[in-house]
Amino acid sequence: MAYTPELRRLIKKVEETRPSRLKRKARGEEFPSLTLGERDERLRAYHPDYQRGSRREIRVGPNKGYAVYHEVADILEAESRVDPDTIDLSKIADETDVLVIGGGGAGTAAGLLAQEYGAKITIANKLRHGDANTMMAEGGIQAAAMVGRDSPFYHYLDTMGGGHFKNVPQLVYRLVAEAPMVIQWLEGLGAMLNKNPDGSFQLVHLGGTSRKRVHFASDITGTEIMRTLRDEARNRADGIKVLEFVPAVELVLNEHGHCAGAILYNLETEEYFIIKAKAVVMATGGSGRLHLGGFMTTNHYGATGDGLVLAYRAGVGLCFLHAAQFHPTGAVFPEQAEGLLITEKFRGAGANLVNIDGEQFVFEREPRDVEVASIIRECTDRGKGVPSTTGKLGVWLDSPMIDIMYGEGTVQRDFVGKYTVLKRYGIDIGKEPMLVYPTLHYQNGGLQYNEECESIIPGLYIAGEVGGGVHGENRLGGNSLMDVLVFGRIAGRNAAIYARERAKEGKLTLEHVRSYHRGLEEEGIETDRVSPMLLPDYSNPAVRERQLTTRYLGTVR
Repeated sequence: MAYTPELRRLIKKVEETRPSRLKRKARGEEFPSLTLGERDERLRAYHPDYQRGSRREIRVGPNKGYAVYHEVADILEAESRVDPDTIDLSKIADETDVLVIGGGGAGTAAGLLAQEYGAKITIANKLRHGDANTMMAEGGIQAAAMVGRDSPFYHYLDTMGGGHFKNVPQLVYRLVAEAPMVIQWLEGLGAMLNKNPDGSFQLVHLGGTSRKRVHFASDITGTEIMRTLRDEARNRADGIKVLEFVPAVELVLNEHGHCAGAILYNLETEEYFIIKAKAVVMATGGSGRLHLGGFMTTNHYGATGDGLVLAYRAGVGLCFLHAAQFHPTGAVFPEQAEGLLITEKFRGAGANLVNIDGEQFVFEREPRDVEVASIIRECTDRGKGVPSTTGKLGVWLDSPMIDIMYGEGTVQRDFVGKYTVLKRYGIDIGKEPMLVYPTLHYQNGGLQYNEECESIIPGLYIAGEVGGGVHGENRLGGNSLMDVLVFGRIAGRNAAIYARERAKEGKLTLEHVRSYHRGLEEEGIETDRVSPMLLPDYSNPAVRERQLTTRYLGTVR
């Protein structure tokens, strides 16, 4: 759907201010960045995390009393999809050394490393292998290239500062120290990241970076990384077993309290089955499809917070779930593309954010949460938002600035993904700006784990977006792809070693589920909700009945 005549008239205002903005850039002048005090004031006034009434205290489990978004509390304050009294745990469908739950970037990296350490691997996917937020990441992956004035030292400082210095230091240290090696590993597997004619990596800024250290593959970096990992996992001669359309619905422990596998659910046959494992890697990703605060989302269809539920019921604590990440620039027009991620790399390359009057109102490379608050402020208190055809407000991301500065065709070449998608709607982003608004993007917090990816439960390892701590209260762009690879590799390696050297056999049990149900009863929580949610529902009553409010009692095989 091309821009309407009304929106085209508003674009004229953007074009009128473009020459003056280009002159400022030519002089090396940037829009003034906010002071720390101004950032804090703006966040508290406008960012969704700070809005009164958006969160409530959890009433059950290890983090009882901790306030999280209502949508997260709903899936935690729910009963299991399975009745532990009807499950025969002696019916084992398969056994493996390491069961990886989730086949995105973290899960696949874990599977690859676990296999290299001699373990038999099964990767269980809710949807298809690679259907994950990793596939949808665009802007790039951060790693200090050790050239010029950059080093892991500056990467560490940037990451801590972006997370409001609330991050777990040991996790941040591990992230930045292993990042350069991970880039080499990716290259060795065949990932094609953009390079200069001399063979060096092309590097760009993203919000909150003090040095150019973001590696990228055009604007489809996550897709390229996921392609590389998936191909490697599928093509290894000794094989990694990959299951598709089989989400995990409950962890299984043994009598010693160690993690010993999971109950999976076949979405096609509607059967449950049990996989016994010596170690489990939880890599289920985020929860954007819960639509926290009613926001649109960039997340893939299966991102419903399943891993949070499964591990929390088993006793793993949560951290930083009070802080969600909203990406500053999600498409708000056309309606069919609402929530579509518009990579931060556009702003890093020189595109301005401007309001209905064509005025720039924020420095483009503020940390993401500050950028979000500034856009919301522009559309609410200042009354400077641009109305879309559906009545929603947004601001302009002036992408044609990039072609003007670097030559016609730059946007089409460097942002091939977004150029192609929006061209289908009749919008040429090399010549026309994009209408954007903040969109729910990333689960800053999650399950507690240490720098070895160990949880409080022996044999249960955590990797990727399902875990919390490394990003503190706000993630920098480019750190998520590195997070899934660094900690996916660590989790896989350590799970394999645990399976070989420390795993302890014992009778399987679901007593933790019974205990959690008793906790719900004791707190007087009466609900027809069951979790994990598995799949979101938007309109179909039949889907709502089957996927959201009915406890499966089905067949165990």
